[in-house]
Amino acid sequence: QVRLVESGGGLVQPGGSLRLSCAASGFTVDYSAIGWFRQAPGKERDGVSFINSRDGSTYYADSVKGRFAISRDNAKNTVYLQMNSLKPEDTAVYYCASGPPWAIAVHPIAANFGSWGQGTQVTVSS
Repeated sequence: QVRLVESGGGLVQPGGSLRLSCAASGFTVDYSAIGWFRQAPGKERDGVSFINSRDGSTYYADSVKGRFAISRDNAKNTVYLQMNSLKPEDTAVYYCASGPPWAIAVHPIAANFGSWGQGTQVTVSS
């Protein structure tokens, strides 16, 4: 059974940085795409960034390209999301999720991901 535990959210001023972590356990070859969705109040859960653990390919939403970077530490079975130049519109609950590799070969949607973390709040405000 896949278990995902997130950490690293918090309050940051515009232009600041945060790093989110997602520690995975029970990982199987069928669940080899892992990354982050986010959901702001009253909005849908949107894909932010993902990495394919098999080949290292990545996905970034257009809104975060050039500002966010996803990486993986295989020894720790942990995925990181480095978020730089944060904007107020980045404010949301960020969820770690894992699914099959094809789930990030197309635009990621929540229904294609079978395992989820509990979420961590990111607030960007002055």
